[in-house]
Amino acid sequence: MKYILLLCTLFPIVAAAETSFDQQINEAFGNATGWFVRGIFAQIPLNETIGVPWVLIILIAGASIFTIYFKGINLRSFGTAIRIVRGDYDDLEVLPKVELEDNPDTIKVEGPQGEVSHFQALTAALSATVGLGNIAGVAIALSVGGPGATFWMVLVGFLGMASKFVECTLGVKYREITPEGTVYGGPMYYLTKGLQEKGLKKLGKVLAIIFAVMCIGGSFGGGNMFQINQAFQLFEYVTGGQESFIYGQGWIFGVIMAILVGVVIIGGIQKIAKVTDKIVPAMVVLYVLAVITILVIQMDRLPSAFYSIYEGAFMPEGIVGGFVGVLIQGFRRAAFSNEAGIGSSAIAHSAVKTKYAASEGMVALLEPFIDTVVVCTMTALVLIVTGQITVGAQISDAQGVVLTSNALKSGFSWFPYLLSFAVVLFAFSSMISWSYYGYQAWSFLFGRGKKVEYAYKLIFCFCVVIGAAASLEAVTDFSDAMIFAMMVPNMIGLFLLLPKVKEELVRYKSAIKNRT
Repeated sequence: MKYILLLCTLFPIVAAAETSFDQQINEAFGNATGWFVRGIFAQIPLNETIGVPWVLIILIAGASIFTIYFKGINLRSFGTAIRIVRGDYDDLEVLPKVELEDNPDTIKVEGPQGEVSHFQALTAALSATVGLGNIAGVAIALSVGGPGATFWMVLVGFLGMASKFVECTLGVKYREITPEGTVYGGPMYYLTKGLQEKGLKKLGKVLAIIFAVMCIGGSFGGGNMFQINQAFQLFEYVTGGQESFIYGQGWIFGVIMAILVGVVIIGGIQKIAKVTDKIVPAMVVLYVLAVITILVIQMDRLPSAFYSIYEGAFMPEGIVGGFVGVLIQGFRRAAFSNEAGIGSSAIAHSAVKTKYAASEGMVALLEPFIDTVVVCTMTALVLIVTGQITVGAQISDAQGVVLTSNALKSGFSWFPYLLSFAVVLFAFSSMISWSYYGYQAWSFLFGRGKKVEYAYKLIFCFCVVIGAAASLEAVTDFSDAMIFAMMVPNMIGLFLLLPKVKEELVRYKSAIKNRT
């Protein structure tokens, strides 16, 4: 409570200082970090006008290699993944115990250890990925490259399913569990412990530290400040814009959200999972039903919409829109629609109750399908059939949200209010999940004491208000670059540890076979 009181005391000060310090902070921070942002987003030119960021090439190449290495697990294990979420394999026989590193803070376990169910782990991870990228990011992608961008978006979502399987299997395999049952997992742990097994202890430690630093920065910016800023802007827009009762009072919106976020994240992953397993299905269903309503109303335009996607997919502007629009604009402004290859989701999935690491890897491959293949595609269709897209237009994230809002408004005048509510839920769920990601990285670097924990959570809640009250574009750009940079140490670890993932997959399949 004392932390909340302190935050409430500081919030009005932040809001009052907004107009006088925003520009100065942006300029100073941009000058100090611009080199890093430019380096992460540096492009490899394909011709005189088109370039592809080097990090994007690694993500696509990695996802493609994982898909081939595991013989199309994206499709072959889709049905198994659904059965796991339903609990069909919860009674599998316990095979050899999971070995954990000798550490006084951890225990060796044989049974299904963890803190949350398969479904809760999935929704906790989805809550961080389903968000503004599914709304603003898609609108930006289609504006850059036209309807054909949708095809590339679906393709990348499909390939990303394999990346999720690999990183989340490793997340469970190398997690640490305290005597109290608290789980600590994610790339920080499979980089250190997994690479140590391969005789690369120093490399693993360095990569883990780099990942943790980037994850913390990303949690404060892209996973927090950007989310709340965009949610407030849409809320302000649908309630009247400059005539809104809350116009120019972002800090009030931020205070309310900070308190709600604080109440949830203080309870740890179990409290977060209890919230997300209700919010995520509700917000996805709410949004999808609104979109389906518009698609039904505009049913006569659907055939031409699908044709425009097919026709535009292989045109130059379609390729640019699909790769640059979705994988850069959508990724930078919503932590890449599904975060496949980044490593963040492995942190949430590590907390699952399971006997087999590969079981959660299979559950995780459902994420990109739900987030990108389903939700993003539906957003694209509703934007196309309502004629909201102007190919070649340069739009911002806020304008992207407005385009989707206008598309829904074409069906019913009150649908934008529904979208505004959904976006607030998207932002809230993203923030609470990213707070968990950031804290796990924070605890890896600074320890697991209560003071360390509350220090991080206090800073996180304070950033909620700053994000709502100010428009710190340079700070957001830097945090987005840090999220992109998480991919570098993570992908190195994934490639080196592929044989370990295969071992876990064989072991899990054997258990299923023995059961049947």
